[in-house]
Amino acid sequence: MQDTPASVPKTAIHAGLCLGALGVVFGDIGTSPLYTMRECLSHLPAVSREDGVLGILSLMFWTLTFIVSFKYLCYVTKADNRGEGGIFALLALSHDRKTDRNKGLGLTAVIILFGAALLYGDGVITPAISVLSAAEGFKSFAPGLKQHTIVIMAVVILGALFYIQSRGTRTIGRIFGPVMLAWFVTLGVLGGWQICRAPEVVLALNPAYGFHLLADHPLSIGAMLGAIVLTVTGAEALYADMGHFGRRYIAWAWYGIACPGLLLNYFGQGAYTLTHPAEAATPDFNPFFELAPSGPLQLALVLLSILAAIIASQALISGTFSLTRQAIQLGYFPRLKVLHTNAALEGQIYIPLVNWALAIGSIWIVIGFKSSDALASAYGIAVTGTMAVTSLAFYHVTRRRWNWSWAKAGALCGLFLVVDLTLFGANLHKIEDGGWLPIGMAAAVLAIMHTWKSGRNEIQEKIYSGAVAELELSSIAKSKSIVRVPGSAVFMVGTPKGTPLALLHHLKANKCLQKTVVLLTILTDEVPTINDEERMTLECLGEGVWRAVGRYGYMESPNVSQLVQRIQAQGVITNSQGTTYYFNREMIITGGNARMFNWQKNLYSFLSRNARPVKDYYNIIPTQIIEIGLPVQL
Repeated sequence: MQDTPASVPKTAIHAGLCLGALGVVFGDIGTSPLYTMRECLSHLPAVSREDGVLGILSLMFWTLTFIVSFKYLCYVTKADNRGEGGIFALLALSHDRKTDRNKGLGLTAVIILFGAALLYGDGVITPAISVLSAAEGFKSFAPGLKQHTIVIMAVVILGALFYIQSRGTRTIGRIFGPVMLAWFVTLGVLGGWQICRAPEVVLALNPAYGFHLLADHPLSIGAMLGAIVLTVTGAEALYADMGHFGRRYIAWAWYGIACPGLLLNYFGQGAYTLTHPAEAATPDFNPFFELAPSGPLQLALVLLSILAAIIASQALISGTFSLTRQAIQLGYFPRLKVLHTNAALEGQIYIPLVNWALAIGSIWIVIGFKSSDALASAYGIAVTGTMAVTSLAFYHVTRRRWNWSWAKAGALCGLFLVVDLTLFGANLHKIEDGGWLPIGMAAAVLAIMHTWKSGRNEIQEKIYSGAVAELELSSIAKSKSIVRVPGSAVFMVGTPKGTPLALLHHLKANKCLQKTVVLLTILTDEVPTINDEERMTLECLGEGVWRAVGRYGYMESPNVSQLVQRIQAQGVITNSQGTTYYFNREMIITGGNARMFNWQKNLYSFLSRNARPVKDYYNIIPTQIIEIGLPVQL
């Protein structure tokens, strides 16, 4: 978070942070009214219209209250990693360095990684369903509009949205907050107006209505809860984006604007359904767009909903970029090209491969599913699965970090899991209708992350264990058979100990060594950012050989040039323009004794060949680089 001038009033600062949270954090959950009530009504069992609507509203209210207000805002958001939240923050906090050391990827880590992988499915489906639902609003004043025309409009909007990602969100991001403020105010005003016409809907605050709707129709429980869960799509963003705005401002934005706007709108849709029974019986009925009077106001609502859908999609896309960079930094994902779109803000990045993968996925499912109600069948599994994983990881945080008793932690997290798993189970029936899509995507992403992490662990063990790690660098450097030549060299090494193989190969081939040698290791700690004082450590090994360790958080990108400048500032004689950088170029050979399945070895070999080279990831001038081949058998 950038420093704010002292002349700016604190009130304006608070308001700005709350407004920013509205634009980024609540975009996804804020567009849920576009389709949630329609889906719930479509699965309503054979009951009286009033009892059914009141039951739906009761379930909506208590689902939002329990999951968002109670679970996330009261508890989960307190589990921050130096102010940052998200699935990888939970992974770091739930990791016990003493008991988990050298165990590799345990079951808990794999489950948390699966939760992270599910977010990629969410990142594909959310833009598709939000934009498609908003575009379908044109049918409210143009009933003759063909569905394929709606699909084309949605595809064009999505194509333009993903196309502009490379330009960053600095300019368009400034309107996110004001637009979403107008959106939530509009939701509340339209809903409140309809509630005045049917005030009996406030009876739905009584949880008995929701309970009786489910208890009296047990065969419809799965379908109803599968639709009700759409009210909390995007709840995970409250935790994932906590580092951008802070827990306090997210809570203020939720309780002050987002939550009232959503509840008023949902209850208003229920009121409209009760007062217009003939319209509610039609197959294409969507109470959301009917809240506004027909004509220009209804058109304005459609246009505003499209803007809100674009903002919700943008927040998910940017979140997926951030999630990918965190996975790369922590060693769970192959290196990809990461571009910074804003020099002033480290967090604004663009990852081309991820962007176009999301674009192809979103456009493909819009064309394949053709309507938002069909697409809603695929929605919910990723959301509920991630929420269940969050509850499980939160249990480990309470036990390992907060030192709660197993009874206290189990009681609270058990309650969370009962709700999460109930909602997850209620969505399992959607697998045939498209729910396989987010699960399949998550399985593919999990396979990549698990394979890459396992492969990196095996390579680290094979390269940096044994006799090579015990060699004395000072003895090598002063050997009479080695000629010391003018200049400086930086050997990039994967671990801050032992002698790098690149250096040994260099000596064997050239019989010489530069007068200044720096062994540079880049480490990623399980914290979001590293203080400037802790950024680098430097140790003299003698005979002009130095060992430097640069540390970065999982939300930062390494900058080798800046580290070399720091080394030079501490008195080590280096030439920034003339320094030669040595890298190992791994050549993976399968057929070894690595503790991996054969398909994983082949997959890792493919990922390694196609991953962005380390030299490019560190942004070093190509003319200063020498790569040394390093065959490794897995």
